[in-house]
Amino acid sequence: MYWRLPRKEFERRKGEGNRRALRKLAGAGTPPGLLAYFDAEPVGWCALAPREAYPVLERSRLLARVDEKPVWSVVCFFVARPHRSRGLTRALVRAAVAFARKHGAKIVEGYPVEPRKGHAPDIFVWTGLPGTFRSAGFKEVARRSPTRPIVRLAM
Repeated sequence: MYWRLPRKEFERRKGEGNRRALRKLAGAGTPPGLLAYFDAEPVGWCALAPREAYPVLERSRLLARVDEKPVWSVVCFFVARPHRSRGLTRALVRAAVAFARKHGAKIVEGYPVEPRKGHAPDIFVWTGLPGTFRSAGFKEVARRSPTRPIVRLAM
């Protein structure tokens, strides 16, 4: 819910309030993201939607729109610790592209973090890493900060 709510609202709902809001959103039409499973257990998550669904993203100067073309945005990932470094995020990006395409998207964007010294703790790369997106065919289209490229895949 981080990208979907004004900061004060997100903080006010922190914890159970945001979980309830996400459950409600999940039951109201287009899913707010994708789950990855291993042996019937959920082990990963990817949030994606049309960019307009993310008001915080829409207000960001750093991640401002590149142009007026309609895009779907992949805004965050979570992979359970025992399943990290196995290509699951890459698989989630590819699944997100397929899902967005199925729902009419022509462009998918991501907002990864470029680690300053080649590595960043997992907690800081929840929007993904550039290499993960590049491996799925995304190209950098803007960079307003040394550590925050905007990447796109046009279909």
